Amino acid sequence: MKEIILIKNGELALKGLNRSTFEDKMIKNIRRRLSDLGKVTFFKSQSTITVYPESEDFDLDEAEIRIGRVFGIAGYSRAAVAEKDMAEIEKVTLDYFSDKIFAYKTFKVEAKRSDKKFPLKSPEICREIGAAMLSAHPFLKVDVHNPDLVITVEIRDREAYIRGNQKKGAGGIPVGTSGRGAVLMSGGIDSPVAAFMMARRGLEIMGVHFAAPPYTSEMAENKVKMLTEKVSKYAGRIELYIVPFTEIQLAIRDNCPEEYFTIIMRRLMMKIAERVALMHGAKALVTGESLGQVASQTLMALACTDCACEMPILRPLVGMDKNDIVELARKTDTFETSILPYEDCCTVFTPKHPNTRPKKEDVLAAEAQFDFSPMIEKAIQNIRFEIIEGR
Repeated sequence: MKEIILIKNGELALKGLNRSTFEDKMIKNIRRRLSDLGKVTFFKSQSTITVYPESEDFDLDEAEIRIGRVFGIAGYSRAAVAEKDMAEIEKVTLDYFSDKIFAYKTFKVEAKRSDKKFPLKSPEICREIGAAMLSAHPFLKVDVHNPDLVITVEIRDREAYIRGNQKKGAGGIPVGTSGRGAVLMSGGIDSPVAAFMMARRGLEIMGVHFAAPPYTSEMAENKVKMLTEKVSKYAGRIELYIVPFTEIQLAIRDNCPEEYFTIIMRRLMMKIAERVALMHGAKALVTGESLGQVASQTLMALACTDCACEMPILRPLVGMDKNDIVELARKTDTFETSILPYEDCCTVFTPKHPNTRPKKEDVLAAEAQFDFSPMIEKAIQNIRFEIIEGR
């Protein structure tokens, strides 16, 4: 029995004349995600994309898992292929659900007949398939309002598809349709969730991580790589740029007022991240900051950080509380990695009494006490780079 995967568009249906562009990008993302499983063919028709494996050994189970993490998909389901003959459709339906049906008590049948030349209308198809299922499985009952199983028969131009319950997709819009952004990846709970949320809105992600050895360990850096890999299962291929930051942090400690350590550190991170972003085609920075969560994330502190660069700074978590962020971290499988006890550079030289209501002019004056420009140039010249792509 030939089996395929049917993908239902969500928000893409609202894109009007640009819809085809979004669909093509999503197909490209799916193709890349499935590339090591074997060759597939894609067909587009009526808000549905059909994934058609071309080899017998294609791993549909793994493909289904990966498709469930591709942004732009509202729902997806595996389906059996049948010839457009009612007797054949009935036979394939019975065979397809023979091993699965005992998990259900109630069912209903739905039919979608896009080929209007098919001799039976939708209600007639539902009636015949429903009668065949009841005859073969007397323990089943029909429930048209809240069934355990919905059997859908789709009559298309080329063939017929029979599927069960549709699974919920990752939603959003395809990665790469909203431009490119640089995420400041710290290694904590927040930044991977921020990357996930912006990728869900179509942003192609690149990561910028600041390392401060020996104050931060190799394990802390590996932790960021692990988090990036987990995010890339949703966001696709991610370029990760690792910036050496120790010298800059020591200069902040030795030359700036302690109450402004964190604000100045964040400002210099933004300046470097903006430079890296511009070098690699990104048009925005993304952070995991949430309003009021820590001293450097008060409204006045964020304003002081923002004026360090001209590029837009996107903060998808800004209005979320920690419980909401943790819930999303668990959903994306980043939480357990995020809480591994390896500190990032944001926790180095933390002031005892940070200024939570800093004034822009005071921060600029404190930062101007030392010329960080040569150190910034040196850090940019010594950036390390990796490509991370999780399946």
